[in-house]
Amino acid sequence: MTNIRQRLFELQDTEYKAFHAKLMPTVDPDTIIGVRTPALRKLAKKLWRESSDDDLKDFMEALPHDYYEENNLHGFFIECIKDYDICIRALDAFLPYVDNWATCDLMAPKVLGKYPAKLLEQIQVWLADSHTYTVRFAIGMLMRFFLDKEFDAAYPEMVAGVQSKEYYVNMMRAWYFATALAKQYEAILPYIEENRLDLWTHNKSIQKAVESLRITPEQKAYLKGLKRKD
Repeated sequence: MTNIRQRLFELQDTEYKAFHAKLMPTVDPDTIIGVRTPALRKLAKKLWRESSDDDLKDFMEALPHDYYEENNLHGFFIECIKDYDICIRALDAFLPYVDNWATCDLMAPKVLGKYPAKLLEQIQVWLADSHTYTVRFAIGMLMRFFLDKEFDAAYPEMVAGVQSKEYYVNMMRAWYFATALAKQYEAILPYIEENRLDLWTHNKSIQKAVESLRITPEQKAYLKGLKRKD
């Protein structure tokens, strides 16, 4: 793909770069160009439509990328894939190179939601991976696709069963349980009442749930009383 890096630098916003770099302590600031997400997503769609298959393939196989925005562009390309199996192969090739929460969380390929049974099998593979952001991505997919009509009580058990000392894994676990409390309150509340989560994730889940506009004042008051000190 010709001049893709040049295209990214043409969209550079240096003030945004300085601001965004502070949000991602795991990323070297020198690798951040400073492209706002809407502009990057627009560029990704344009390149996906206009580029040859060979150019797209060459870019997506050129791992690891040098710049943060190249990684995000890669993630947006994956979102454009309409075939489930091809999408999974693209994710498996890319996830080991993801090195920050933002790149991890921006990927939400719609095609995955069309095959919930197959996706659940893949999520279990990802959850067993040793790479922080592969596990985080798996939990994010459970949160995105399996907290509404596809919800089952077995799914929060999968998240509760993740044992990790990684901050970015446990933060996603907390985010999952906070969102699950908003969507499946009665099913999820026992995880809090019965102290089924580690101390940090327990308290962080409550904190994020209390910050949610989807939790009622009564629920928030009750959850606050369930915070643990040890």
